[in-house]
Amino acid sequence: MTWIMWLLIFVPLAVGAELLHANPGLIFVFSMLSIVPLAKMMGKATEEIALRTGPGVGGLLNATFGNATELIIAFFALRAGLIDVVKASITGSIIGNILFVLGLAIFLGGLKFPIQRFNSTVAGLNTSLLILAVVSLLVPAGFAATHPLPLAPERLQFLSLLVALVLILVYVANLVFALKTHTNLFAGGEGQHDEDEVPTMSAKAAGGLLLLSTVLVALMSEFLVGSIDHVTQEFGLSPMFIGVILVPIIGNAAEHLTAVSVAMKNKMDLSLGIAIGSTTQIALLVAPVLVIAGYVIGQPMTLVFSHFEILAVVAAVGIANFITLDGETNWIEGLMLLSTYLILAIAFFLHA
Repeated sequence: MTWIMWLLIFVPLAVGAELLHANPGLIFVFSMLSIVPLAKMMGKATEEIALRTGPGVGGLLNATFGNATELIIAFFALRAGLIDVVKASITGSIIGNILFVLGLAIFLGGLKFPIQRFNSTVAGLNTSLLILAVVSLLVPAGFAATHPLPLAPERLQFLSLLVALVLILVYVANLVFALKTHTNLFAGGEGQHDEDEVPTMSAKAAGGLLLLSTVLVALMSEFLVGSIDHVTQEFGLSPMFIGVILVPIIGNAAEHLTAVSVAMKNKMDLSLGIAIGSTTQIALLVAPVLVIAGYVIGQPMTLVFSHFEILAVVAAVGIANFITLDGETNWIEGLMLLSTYLILAIAFFLHA
């Protein structure tokens, strides 16, 4: 039982605050803090099931549920019509994982180990997939900016749906590549368990924990989304700042801590696998799924992001690509990533 699990006290507090129609700002804080340990529980349950199913199915489960918390939060925001918040959360997840999480992992790991090495082939593959994600944002934005007016919204939505389907196909192909045809490249890296790692709970208990934590995350997400409007008005925070900074940090807090802790044990392959792999999943799976879900539930969402969001993603992917080229890192590179994130966070905070 880690200290994160003490935050479970905020689950009943959030429920009580919602039932009593307490201050929405209080509901926002309670539900936000409660999601952190629930995400940890989801990750633990998924790992337990993965240990029993073998590396193939286990890797697929980890990939599927890796960003489930963020997907659930984004879905409730999408259902509420907060499309700008949803898009901002996608942007925030990408730059947060690449710049903040990876930067902190490289910085703290570098303070302990002067040079940390990793599999540059795998890192290069993941950053190449992120470049594809950047293209998927640039093309719809360029299409909207250069298309002769008037541009029918349906045409832009259709383009986004087609791009989303292509990205999902690439994501599935990448799973086949990593888990089936080229597993030797990933040996000892992302998704690999220590040989002495064994399940600590029964399959039924793990399944029950996964179901319970998923339901509670959905409930807390609904509370969180329902209080966003009040928070933006009461505290002067823009929906973009909430989506870009707060939502990604909440949804991936447990995963972030894992990436940093393994880097401090000189396991940089695993640390990069968590940080960059999670980013790839957001770009190639979560974002396309939300586009399709929006179409189904009548809340159409396109892949046309604001110019500033695209600029932030391009900057993040660009600097991460250069840093991972040589297969080794040091603390100054981590500091550069953190500095870039801080500059962007300040800009998003001041962005109206």
